[in-house]
Amino acid sequence: MSTTAPRPPAAGSPRPDATHDEDGDLALHPRDVRRRSLALLGSLLRPVSRRVWGTALVVVGAQLALVAGPALVALGIDRGLPALRDGDAAPLLTTAAAYAVAALVAGVLTAATVRFAARVSQAVLLDLRRRVFRHTQRLSLEFHERYTSGRVISRQTSDVEALRELLDGGVTTLAASGLAMVFTAASLVLLDWRSGGVLLVAVVPGVLLTRWFQVRSQAQYRRSRTAVARVIVRFVETMTGIRAVQAFRRETQVAEVYDDLTEEYREANAEAIRVNGVFDTGLVLIGNVTVAGVLLVGGLRVLDGDMAVGVLVAAVLYARRFFAPLAQIGMFYNSFQSATAALEKLSALLAEEPTVPDPERPVRLPAATGDVRFDGVEFGYGTGPTVLPHLDLHLPAGQTVALVGETGAGKSTVAKLLARFYDPREGAVRLDGVDLRDLDPVDLRRAVVMVTQEAYLFSGSVGANIALGRPDATPAEIEAAARAVGVHDLIAALPEGYDTGVDTRGVRLSAGQRQLVSFARAFLADPAVLVLDEATSSLDIPGEQLVQEGLRTLLTGRTAVVIAHRLSTVMHADRVLVVDDGRVVEDGSPEQLVAHGGRFASLHAQWQESLRST
Repeated sequence: MSTTAPRPPAAGSPRPDATHDEDGDLALHPRDVRRRSLALLGSLLRPVSRRVWGTALVVVGAQLALVAGPALVALGIDRGLPALRDGDAAPLLTTAAAYAVAALVAGVLTAATVRFAARVSQAVLLDLRRRVFRHTQRLSLEFHERYTSGRVISRQTSDVEALRELLDGGVTTLAASGLAMVFTAASLVLLDWRSGGVLLVAVVPGVLLTRWFQVRSQAQYRRSRTAVARVIVRFVETMTGIRAVQAFRRETQVAEVYDDLTEEYREANAEAIRVNGVFDTGLVLIGNVTVAGVLLVGGLRVLDGDMAVGVLVAAVLYARRFFAPLAQIGMFYNSFQSATAALEKLSALLAEEPTVPDPERPVRLPAATGDVRFDGVEFGYGTGPTVLPHLDLHLPAGQTVALVGETGAGKSTVAKLLARFYDPREGAVRLDGVDLRDLDPVDLRRAVVMVTQEAYLFSGSVGANIALGRPDATPAEIEAAARAVGVHDLIAALPEGYDTGVDTRGVRLSAGQRQLVSFARAFLADPAVLVLDEATSSLDIPGEQLVQEGLRTLLTGRTAVVIAHRLSTVMHADRVLVVDDGRVVEDGSPEQLVAHGGRFASLHAQWQESLRST
């Protein structure tokens, strides 16, 4: 039933396009990074393109209304005042009314700009947050083992926040500032080309200063984004592993590392502020010198009768207004650089492809029996060494198989391949004759359930956690699952029974209690194949003895793969496989292997001795 089409590279296959930088992102040429970022931005703006164009038109209208002010002032001084002196107040009143209307229009359109920009930015950010969350969920286990949770959190928080700061007002401010400079320069040239020439000469040092600021600011803010990401990563990892930190009394050392990272972040921000201060100071100096130059040249021309007083006033106003937008551009350029770096990180995350892709033509298997085969499976993690050199294994439906062996022998790798967290480099893992790479993902997740040594409980009620695999389960079915694995009495003793809430990671329950809840969760899901990867390691010996009956109920009637160092569970298996260096070196029932006198017999003897000593 397996297809013969060419397979995509598996998780363990070397891929030339899968190199990553120090932050775990796909490493590309800077030109390709920019292209990828722009493609992401375009895809985000495309659904709101009408709103974007509407906002752009409002920005243009607002700037045209603002730039009309000095010209109207010149008209009022040069024409309205002489007419008023001759007894005609109409020109001055008309000019004043026009100025008031222009100011009102500018104010209304500026307010509309803020409102329209907010609508666009919130729509874009909502789309982006959803994309990041859904895409990160879709990525394979290989990605999550390489890309730390702190970096994922940084993408969803600080990087999205950097884009929010830019989109909420930065883009419209940059656009408005740029248009204001263009409209101001054009108006001044049309009003008096000589004054416009003075302004254009002053543009040269302004452009050079802006270019200097662009280069320095870009480097500093990339450094700042990297530094803040490292701070977040370190904080998340420390809080996640706080038990280990406190158990080994590493608080001081961890704090020193965190202090170094925060100091690096402070230095990056301080240098960015210094560069920004030089830029602002330089712009103010250039602007004041320009205004003085326009006033000097224009004043001399007014004395010679070559320039009207109103035109001189307008020229000074235009000169002052020209450099104000440059300062705003400098102010928001920081946000622009920060958002650019954030967009690159987000686009890199969204460019990640699952190394365990969904099949193009999925094969349905609505009622799996649980017959499992490993046909010539070869596997290694990433581009690393081979972990399973060549595995041929048949697990008949309904059989309980235990995998034992030393740490690193490859037991958990077998479990991960069976659950299709990874794909083999060579060969195939089949369920009821269907290659897992061709099996419909919904049917695969229904047929194969894995319980690990970390019994993760989500915030919510105990009942909701048991029903994770079957959200439509009735309270009676949830209770029946809990009774089947022997955890009902424990839950019933909780303050609110099955409705008792558990905090994130289930901190209100002990490790053993969380594991019992995870067993009930697996029982309710009723898979054809159940994988227990060190699932009883968190239980003490009395607790493990208590759960043995529940485990027998859980394993009955389904194919089960049990990975355990303790032999109490292993001895109830139909079959034991001793794994060494990725190979099965012993295969048989527990009794047969004990009688054979090999490695399992040695482990069994050590286990019996430990029981006698206790």
